[in-house]
Formats: sequence, structure tokens, C-alpha cells
Amino acid sequence: MRTFLILLCIISLNFSIFPQQELSLKGAINIALHRNTTLLKNTNEIQSYESGLKASYGNFLPNLNASAGFSWDKAPKGGQVYYQGAVFPTSSEVRNYSASVSSGITLFNGLANFAGLSQSKNDLEAARLNLERLKQNIVFQTISLYYQVINAQQQMKVKEEDVKYNQKNLETITERNKLGGATLADVYLQQVQSGNADLALIQAKNDLETAKSNLLYYLGLNVFQEHTYSDTLTSSESQLLQSDITENYEDLSRLAEQALENRVDYKSAKLSLESAYNGITIARSGHFPTLTLGGGISTSTNDVNISDLNDSRKYSVGLNLSIPIFSGFSVSNQVQIAEVTAKDREYDLSDLERTIKKNIQKTYLDLQASKKGLAVSENNVKSARENLKIEQEKYSLGSGKLLDVLIANTNYTTAQSDYINAEFSYIVLSQQLKYYLGTLEYKQYE
Repeated sequence: MRTFLILLCIISLNFSIFPQQELSLKGAINIALHRNTTLLKNTNEIQSYESGLKASYGNFLPNLNASAGFSWDKAPKGGQVYYQGAVFPTSSEVRNYSASVSSGITLFNGLANFAGLSQSKNDLEAARLNLERLKQNIVFQTISLYYQVINAQQQMKVKEEDVKYNQKNLETITERNKLGGATLADVYLQQVQSGNADLALIQAKNDLETAKSNLLYYLGLNVFQEHTYSDTLTSSESQLLQSDITENYEDLSRLAEQALENRVDYKSAKLSLESAYNGITIARSGHFPTLTLGGGISTSTNDVNISDLNDSRKYSVGLNLSIPIFSGFSVSNQVQIAEVTAKDREYDLSDLERTIKKNIQKTYLDLQASKKGLAVSENNVKSARENLKIEQEKYSLGSGKLLDVLIANTNYTTAQSDYINAEFSYIVLSQQLKYYLGTLEYKQYE
């Protein structure tokens, strides 16, 4: 028992020495941008696209090959070896040396090299733009998950206040029952209400822990690690709630145009379509002849005249024209596949454009409704608070029923919860509209 108490004191001391680390929204986004595995994978893939572009430039350069050889021969006894017009006795050994250097360059291959270079550039730029869009997505997802934590945290405070209120009310009604000022039915009714408040608080705590786990998991952190979170809105968030940002986005057609100009994923889709068109050119190059220019230097000698290695050089230069006549329909097949791929990319681009417009319209309408709902929720809180005061006074004077007080308190608690949900819904929707417009910043968090 003594050992257990010592261990308990040590644990308590550690918790007091190492307080919980506060996790701000900015810090959470910074962690996500550095630890998200999908982002890390896509960042690594950029290197492969850069290597592909380098290889495409290399297709315009001549190749260069060098080779060297050595051979050793020994004639059997009683025989003779003839080498380059010379006769060697059977007891001799012959060593041969050779070296060569060759180079070649493609002069024409149906414009496949030019199309390949353009395709590599488009693929690299598209990958970079997709990486930017992924960063914007990570920022928005982190914002959404973080505000879910803050929302759940404030919801739990509402439930805690409700538990305190009902507990105090139960004590008051119990004392009044002892004095004959309240019925036993009122005591039982308040006990049920207190139990429901306790249950609601437990559920609110579970929701908060779930929201924390979802955020920490997305950030790549240990879900069992404890953090503290801001329990109040920042000045910028409060200003946002007081303003109506929908006034800046009244023209939906103009919003859609801005989105198509700003959305990096839309630009990436257009580059992917251009890359598919390059693929058609590459495939069609199989129908055209290929012209290459080649040349080389070679020399060889034996160990008897090894000094002649430099004198026996041979030079060669030549043009090679390869004309495809029939390839078993393989080229036609490749062309058809490339054309289908390009057509699919056209459909993808069209679908993305329509999706962008739909998302902007829906988010804008939701934002308008959220702003109106925020004002209504705020008025509901004020109304429910006043109604609760009235019902409490009526019950205290004996002219009201406890059931009316409990209903008024439930309405007040619900109004508070709805107002908190409306606040964070408006904040998140404002960020969501920026995300769909392609204007959500991420560089400030890196």
C-alpha cells in the first residue's frame, strides 16, 4: 500500500511538472502539412516526374557508347595458327585487343520526342498543382476537425451548466418538499431531469473525446496524447460572426469564373488533357518512318603488333531510315487507346467544371442560410433565457408547474447548443467557400 501511494505521488508530480501542451489551430495545420502521409507520398512522386522530364530532354541528345575487348588463344601442339596473314607456331599464344566508340542521334521519329517532352512538362506541372490542391484540402480538413473539437468542448460546458442547474434545483425542491412547499411528484420529476442531464453530459464528453481522436489521428499524432484547446473564439472569428461575408459573393456566375481561374486542380485537369493529346501524337508516330544518324571509331590488334592499335583505326558514318510497313495493327491499337484516354480526360474536365459550380452554389446558399440561422439562434437563446426566468418565478410563487420549468430549461439548453452549432457552422462554411473558390491559403502555415 505504501509503495502504491509513492507511485501515485510520482505520477501526480509528473503531471504537475509537465503540463498538457496547447494545440492551436495554426499549430494543428502546421503539423498536418508536415506529417500527412498522402502529402509526403505526393511530394516524393514529384521527383519521378522531374526525372521523366530530364529523360525527355535526353531524347534529343545523341547517345554515346564505348566498348573494349580482349581475347587469348593458344594453338595445340603440332599445329599452326593463322592470324591476319601471319603464321604462328603451335607453341605461341595470341592475345587480341579491340576498342570502339559509337554514337547515334534520332533525326526524326514522327515528332514523338517533341510530344514526349511536352507530355513530361504537362505531367510535372499537373503533379505540382495537384500537390497544392492537396495542401488546401489538408488545411480545410484540419480546420473542420479542429472546430469540431472546439464545438464539442463548448457543448460539454453547456451540459455541465445544465447538470449544475438541475442538481441545485433538485436540492431546492427536496428542501421545499420537506417543508411542504413541493409535492413528492415534483421531487421525482426533478430527479429524472437530473439523471437525463447527467446522461447528456456523459454523451457530450464522449463526443468531445471522439472529436479529439479524429483530429489527432488526422494529424498523425498519438490519439492518447492529451492536449488543451482554446475554449474561446479569437477576435478574427468573432468579427467573422458579426459580419455577413455573403455580401462579397453575390454574383454566383462571377464566383464560378473566379473558381475556374483559381482552382489549381482545374488547371491540373487541363494539363492532364493536354498530356493525353500528346499521347495521341506519340502513338501516331508509329506510322511514320524513323531516321537516325550514327557513327563510330574502332580499332584492333594483337600482342605482336600492339603498337599498331592506334594505327589500325576505322571510322564509320551512316544514316538509317526505318519505314514501318505492317506491325500487326499494334500501332493502330495504341492510337485508339490514346484517343480513348484523351476523351476520358475531356469528360473528367467537364465533370470537374460542373462539380465546381455546383459546390459553389450549394455552399453559398448554405452560408446564407447559416447566417440567418445564426441570428435566429441568438434570438432563441435570449427568448429561452427569459422564458426560463419567468417559469422559475411563477413556480417559486406557487402559480406555476415544475413541468413548465423543466420544459423551459430544456428549451434554453437546446437553444444554447443550437447557437453554438450555428456559430461553428458559419465559420466552417466560410472556409469551405474559400476552399471551393481555390483561395484558401496554406503557405502561411508551412
